[in-house]
Amino acid sequence: MKFRKVTAAASVALALAVTATACGGDDSDDKGSGGGKKITIGIKIDQPGIGQKTPDGEYKGFDVDVATYVAKQLGYDAGDIEWKEAKSADRETMLQRGDVDFIAASYSINDERAAKVDFAGPYLLAHQDVLLRADDNTIKDPKDLNSKKLCSVTGSTSAQNVKDKLAPKAQLQNYGGYSECLTGVENKAIDALTTDDSILAGYASQAEFKGKFKLGGFKMTNENYGIGVKKGSDLKAKINTALEKMVSDGSWEKAVKANFGPAGYKNEPAPKIGNIVK
Repeated sequence: MKFRKVTAAASVALALAVTATACGGDDSDDKGSGGGKKITIGIKIDQPGIGQKTPDGEYKGFDVDVATYVAKQLGYDAGDIEWKEAKSADRETMLQRGDVDFIAASYSINDERAAKVDFAGPYLLAHQDVLLRADDNTIKDPKDLNSKKLCSVTGSTSAQNVKDKLAPKAQLQNYGGYSECLTGVENKAIDALTTDDSILAGYASQAEFKGKFKLGGFKMTNENYGIGVKKGSDLKAKINTALEKMVSDGSWEKAVKANFGPAGYKNEPAPKIGNIVK
């Protein structure tokens, strides 16, 4: 009699364990159902206008708005999102390891990256550009950067692209972060900061920099921002559907104006899904 009681209890425990495993497993790719689950999204946390973690712990920027909209279409409320910093050098590894469900972090689509991860989108066509002091009229063309001090962050290829292809006599200055470059431009220690125009517009849109900077408008490269997912993930199709809806219902244009408008950023129209501009 006593033996049967123990066996019954063990059976109940086993049944509960099996049920919990079936409901809470992390290995499935069944995202998009919501239902109180969490979704983990990789973003930049140090790029104003794109992805920034504010001192009060909030996340703001165009990529944050896009990611939040997409998550909503997948069945997740804003409170269901767990944000995780996605540094440029770590993005493919984060997706491959399953650290995040998707990444929206000024993530330009290129062949090398597409061999490792899949991309939904693109959702923004940006261009490499320069940020100048508002009163500087000496740089009107990329070739005018010759003999000028040109800044970008350590590890970035943006400044080297300019030197290799457009202004071979440019004096490259590599700083630890874009904010340091920006301070250098403001203080006239640096003549220009170069990276994607969307990132530059985000910085220039900050209240403390209003009227101090301008974009050159040079469009030196095409940067197709995509949302990265693990190779073979069915999230790609679901995210593409969400992005199309974001454009059609006006939410995309609203997010562009809210995050880049103060800098006078002349954005490209919303790109078509799958249309990669070389």
